[in-house]
Formats: sequence, structure tokens, C-alpha cells
Amino acid sequence: MRSTLAGMFQSLTVRNFRLFAAGQLVSVGGTWMMIVAQDWLVLSLTGDSASALGVITALQFAPLLLFTLHAGGLADRHDKRRLLMGANLASGVLAVLLGALVLAGGVRLWHVGLFALGTGLVNAVEIPARMSFVSELVGADLLPNASALSAAYFNTARVLGPAAAGLLISWFGTGTVMLLNAVSYLATVAGLWLIRPAELHRGARRPRRARVADGIRHVVAQPDLLLPMALVAVVGMLGFNFQLTLPLLAKTVFHADAAAFGLLTTALAAGSLGAAFATTLRRGRPPLGLVIGAAAAFGAVQILAGLAPTYTTAAVALFLTGFASVCFAQAANHRIQLGTDPAYRGRVMALYTLVFQGTTPLGALLVGGLSETLGARSGLLVGGAASVLAAGTATVFHLRRTRPAGSPARPPAEVTR
Repeated sequence: MRSTLAGMFQSLTVRNFRLFAAGQLVSVGGTWMMIVAQDWLVLSLTGDSASALGVITALQFAPLLLFTLHAGGLADRHDKRRLLMGANLASGVLAVLLGALVLAGGVRLWHVGLFALGTGLVNAVEIPARMSFVSELVGADLLPNASALSAAYFNTARVLGPAAAGLLISWFGTGTVMLLNAVSYLATVAGLWLIRPAELHRGARRPRRARVADGIRHVVAQPDLLLPMALVAVVGMLGFNFQLTLPLLAKTVFHADAAAFGLLTTALAAGSLGAAFATTLRRGRPPLGLVIGAAAAFGAVQILAGLAPTYTTAAVALFLTGFASVCFAQAANHRIQLGTDPAYRGRVMALYTLVFQGTTPLGALLVGGLSETLGARSGLLVGGAASVLAAGTATVFHLRRTRPAGSPARPPAEVTR
């Protein structure tokens, strides 16, 4: 038992990673509080409009679609630690400005859209830099463990943040929550400041010209990277729209208040946290079959969440959905990142971010429109069905690629009497 626990938390023996993880735990908690506050503010300003929430979500993720690939080149070419410090300070300033507008009583929907767009621009730089920075903190051998622990602290914050946000919104309003989020970014900046650069696992050289096209060619040339990347694109665009689907489910189906909405988000996050700890024991690169199977399981339980008849059954189904979502995301992340040349890792993880999160504006607009027309449940049902279908398609391609050339398909088994 003791050796299992030691294996689960092995990356925390690295000082630089401990500092980074501690700062991220505080900062991500603030970010999840901000997400709940922003969604609740949009629904309050628009009379529970699904389309308006879809537009704001699209604005926040659109910069990932447009700029993340170029930001991956920045991460390969420049000091990731300095990039991350600047990005977190910028996010803090944006949160202060929006929170002040809300507290002053002058906030309008277009203000929220403008700040969502600004946050998206910062995230376009921050996400690929952060994902590729983890390998510099711990090295390739500990990367799966460190990545899983990153998901663990992310989902710990995702459990605590929305629950706290629901209560704080009820007591103090959304503006105060946004200001608390602004302060939380200082924890990440402090952790990055204290990191010892000499102990980072950096490559022997940084490319002078980190061209986006070279990173794309690196992925396209390797089918074992291309297939999981395509699967991530479909599941990310249509299945991972919880920022849109959960508040609609809470308000329009179960008629929940802010605190109850926070608890639904917490149920999803609690499942994600359980999966994150389960994957800390992974060593090495996961097989492609595991990635595909996790995508299929995620789609199936998301469909169950969309069909849940009561608030309690929805919370249980969302717990399972959260567990399956992290199993899929971690398996895909490790499969792609551990199969990538370190010189291309920033650009490849930028491409991963693009297809996973950058396609969210398209998915948010589609799911938001469907939810407006067919009801809040339709967003979860469509996302789950698309994920199952994508997993099935990926299975067909995988079997065709792995079958030896010229070998016939296996004949059906004889029926015994």
C-alpha cells in the first residue's frame, strides 16, 4: 500500500513540480469559481438564454481556434516559465476589471463577451506552454505521473471551486467571486518565480524558427498520433461542452439555484478527480485501444446523464461522466505527448489544444442552438452519441491499419448446435 501511494505521488518529490502544482491548485480553484460566476451572470443578464451562453462560450474559446498553433511555436522557441508568468498576470488583470464592473452595477452582456474574448487570447498562449512545461519540470520518465497529478489538482480545484462559488454567489454576488479569482493567479506567479531554472529538463536546443507547418507535418506523418488527435477533435468539440450544458440543465430542467448548480459541477469534477488519481499509476505510453475505449465509455455515460430523470440521478451520471472524461483525456494526452519528438512538443500540444478546446466555439454554437430548440438535455445526448460514433469509426480505422497487408478478414465463428 505504501509503495502504491509513493508511486502515485512520485512527481511531488521534484521541488520544481511541487511549487508549480501548489500554485496551480490555488489558481485553478479561482478559475473554476470564475467559470461558475460568469455563466450565472450571463444567464441572469439574458433571462436564461442558451444561445447567449453559447455565444459567450464561443468567444472565450475562439482565440484557441485562431492562435493556439502560433502560440505553440512561441512555447518551443521561448522560455515557457516566463510565458506562463506573463499569461497569469494578464488573466488576473482581466478578472479585476470585470469584477469591478459587476460590483459597480454597470456590467452589460457585451462587456462579458469582451472579457471572455480577452481571457481566450491569454489561454491560447498559456495552455500549450503549460502542457509542454510539465515535461521540463519532471522529465520524460515521470511525465505520465506528473500529467495525471496535474489532472488531479485541476479536478480537486474543480470540485472545491464550483461548490464554493455557488455559496459565495448566493452570499456576495458574482463580482466578489471574480475578484477572488484575480487574487488566485498570484499563487501561480509566485510558484513559477520560485522555480529553479537550472533544475529544469530542457532540450539541448530551442529551434530558432518553430514553424507551425513543421509541427503539423510531424503529426500527420505518424498515424499513431493522427488517429487519437482526430478522435480528440470530435469528442472535444461535441462532448466537452459542460460549461454550456450544465448551467442549462440545472436552471431549465431541474430549476436549481446557484448552490445546487455548483453541486452538479462538483459531481462531474469529483468523478474527474477519481480518474485522475487512478491514472497516476500509469507508466509509459498507453495503447491506442485504451484511448478509443475511453472515448466510447465517455459517450455512453454522457448519454445516461442526458436521460437522467431526477437531480440526484443526474449528479450520479455526471460523476461517471467526469470519471470517463479524464480517463479519455489523459490516455489521449499521454499517447500523443510521449510519441512526440521533444523539439516539436510545444507545437504538437498546441495542436492538441486546438482540436480539443479550440473547436469548442463551433461545438458551443451548435449545442447552444440545439439546446435552445430541443431543450437542455439534447446537448448532452448529442455530445454522447457523437463520442460513441467517433470511437466506433476510430476502431474501424485502427483495425484496418493494424491488419497485415493482404490478410483476409477473420471468418465468422461456426455456430455450434
